Amino acid sequence: MAVLALALALGAGAAVRKSRGAKAPAPAAPATVEFLQTDLIDAARRDLQVALPLSGSLRALNQSSVKAKVAGEVLQVLVREGEAVRAGQVIARIDPTEFEAKAAQARGQMLAARGQYENARQTYERNRTLVDKGFISQTAFDNFQSSLDVARANLDAAQAGLALTQKSLADTMVRSPLDGTVSARAVQPGEKVSPDTRLIDVVDLRVLELEAPIPMADVARAAIGQRVLLEIEGHGRHEGRLARINPAVTTGTRSVMVYVRVDNAGTALRSGMFARGALVLGNRTDVLAVPAGAVRSEGQRAFVYVIENGLLAERAVQTGVRDEDGGLVEITGGLNPGERIVRNNLGTLRAGSRVKLVQD
Repeated sequence: MAVLALALALGAGAAVRKSRGAKAPAPAAPATVEFLQTDLIDAARRDLQVALPLSGSLRALNQSSVKAKVAGEVLQVLVREGEAVRAGQVIARIDPTEFEAKAAQARGQMLAARGQYENARQTYERNRTLVDKGFISQTAFDNFQSSLDVARANLDAAQAGLALTQKSLADTMVRSPLDGTVSARAVQPGEKVSPDTRLIDVVDLRVLELEAPIPMADVARAAIGQRVLLEIEGHGRHEGRLARINPAVTTGTRSVMVYVRVDNAGTALRSGMFARGALVLGNRTDVLAVPAGAVRSEGQRAFVYVIENGLLAERAVQTGVRDEDGGLVEITGGLNPGERIVRNNLGTLRAGSRVKLVQD
């Protein structure tokens, strides 16, 4: 038994010495993430523009759908899409034959009524002298007065009828109501049209307007005349001015429509183009700001990736206003000027990774 106990003691001692001599496993080296110089930026103080984002389609401020005012056959359509027209220019003709005949008939009726009126007036003038001398009775003179009044009324009606037929005749010459460009031609020669038939659309592209909604909570900060910076598809940046604010709230969206005036003297822009931009509400000077792409979010938490002692770390930050035009966001807490951060959203990065800069 004593020999067995000694053997067990010697075996345990050897096991202890072996375990003390074994080396502990080395900790894993941190992973390395490579960045280009352009992937990083130093947080710095900048001037920001406070703005509300806007988007919508442009439309011509002045446009008109020219419609037929009389019924008849279209004899000529004198313009086509894309042609420039002037206010008052004849752009289509409707067959005037029927209206010329009616105008001639109305003119004859007016001349007959005028002759009857002149006869009644002369008779009235002669008998007014006679009644003063007592040669005719007052009753007879009153009859002449009534005849003159009837003749005057008939002449007025005939003149009104002539004016109406002359207007209808003039309406067979369809004229452009404004300076602009033909955007649509809805009829062809030989077609029969009725009153209010759409004939030609004319738009004035010299001034365009953007209709866009803004949240009801921000309406108080909007004011007539504020600058609007726009990015228009295919035409780069343009500047407009807030021209009008709708007094009513849109049902459902609880937003308010605003209208932005855009000058287009060269008519390079077209109605229907999509525009995206921002309504400039004011400026913030000397505030800490970073590119908007540098700020990541998870639920209600916002953070940026910073470089600390050559390692990548997450840093929670508090954000303020956004400069939509400059692509910047204000940082109100959690970051100091001069700290280097990852400027773009490069996907999920592993905090604690070693940072290595490579050449572009």
